[in-house]
Amino acid sequence: MKFTRLIFPAFAAGAMLLLAQQSTIDIGTITKGERPAIAIPDLRGSGEAQSFMGAFNQTLWADINGAGIFKMIPKTSYPTFVPQQPSDFQQPTAPAPAPRGRPNQMTAAPSGGGRWMQDWATPPVSSNYLAFGYTAVQNGVLVLRGWLYDLRNPAAAQVIGKTYLGSVDEAGSRKVAHEFAADIMALFGGQSLAGTHIYFNSDRTGHKEIWMMDYDGKNQRQVTHFNSTSIEPAISPDGSKVAFTSYVRGNPGIFVFSVDPVRDLRFYNQSASVNSSPWFTPDGKQIVYSSSAGRCCRIFLSDLNGSGFRPISSLSSIDTEPKVNPKTGSDLVFSSGRSGPEQVYRMNMDGADLERLTDGTGEAANPAWHPDGQLIAFAWTRGFSAGAWNIFIMDVASHRVMTQLTHGEGKNEHPSWAPDGKHLVFASTRGGRSQIYSMLADGHEVQQLTTVGSNERPVWGK
Repeated sequence: MKFTRLIFPAFAAGAMLLLAQQSTIDIGTITKGERPAIAIPDLRGSGEAQSFMGAFNQTLWADINGAGIFKMIPKTSYPTFVPQQPSDFQQPTAPAPAPRGRPNQMTAAPSGGGRWMQDWATPPVSSNYLAFGYTAVQNGVLVLRGWLYDLRNPAAAQVIGKTYLGSVDEAGSRKVAHEFAADIMALFGGQSLAGTHIYFNSDRTGHKEIWMMDYDGKNQRQVTHFNSTSIEPAISPDGSKVAFTSYVRGNPGIFVFSVDPVRDLRFYNQSASVNSSPWFTPDGKQIVYSSSAGRCCRIFLSDLNGSGFRPISSLSSIDTEPKVNPKTGSDLVFSSGRSGPEQVYRMNMDGADLERLTDGTGEAANPAWHPDGQLIAFAWTRGFSAGAWNIFIMDVASHRVMTQLTHGEGKNEHPSWAPDGKHLVFASTRGGRSQIYSMLADGHEVQQLTTVGSNERPVWGK
């Protein structure tokens, strides 16, 4: 991705909770990198509910596994009997006495085949926690009863015991699975991503349009229907609006749409051959963007409707991809070719205190703030041939590159942080055409989210 590709395409053409007593979850082991082990056997449903349990079990496992805070115990090691409710557990029988005359001979540890808590806590399972439960359809509602047990504390094992309600369909089964998973993650300091959305541009209809999907790639749906080229989506902090660049009127201009319902909110584009790369300020009341007005191309700040615009950057160079610090709102990062090959820069919202963050080697672009306003993820060709982009993380204050998340599997571009600050979404050509992937912020648990067409420039928000 040459720098000119960033901007020059514009020129080219009643669920009441039954919370059980809660034991204290020690998250110290998590911060030390020792993840608590959790077993999540497939839950079953009675009658009509069983037909939706495939979607339920896949969703529950994916949510917990994707959180990056647990050691997932493989289902192949589970006992044959899976409890559905606390009453299914039985007390272990007394161990068999040693044979007469052989007082020191060890006997095999007894097993309840899954009916004893120790069957889940000892080898081969060796789990710290067990999630279990069942679903049923009652009065036209899908009901989940879910439990989480702390197997290290058999005398008071129950950590969660809760009822969840959903519609009697696959969507309802995924909903209650998301909610059960969210409660489990919350006990360990995790944050559920259910309810968050990823926006991106896709050419699957024959034109590049703005699309959106759930955080896990489900419910992909088209937002724009311009039959033109619409790219570079940005999401308002409250998730109610999406801004993007479109060529539908000839020269690229900025549009702002409400999300629900989808409606054009009429952004005023100043007279220029290019207005592009919009981004919302943290309060959602203003937009920063790149414009060729006066000279190409500077960073501008405007009101939400495009009025009151004024330039922030002033040098005659191509400045684009502005992203405002979500924590402070007082500074922004952007990519620029002012020093030669494109690099990532930071400056105050009034244009002062300009500094280059990347060291000038290779090409660097696509900066994205972490929710804490201290880190950025960005794409960089450092250490690779021209155009071979990978995702890196930098501490902004020190300019220290903390980690490299991708390693030469195609082009890896346009990272965007999830609201939890623990996951990233990005575009990659590792499989051929560009597709959208998510991963943990340590580069693990990579999941492909799109498969149809070419999909680019993802951004993650509410």
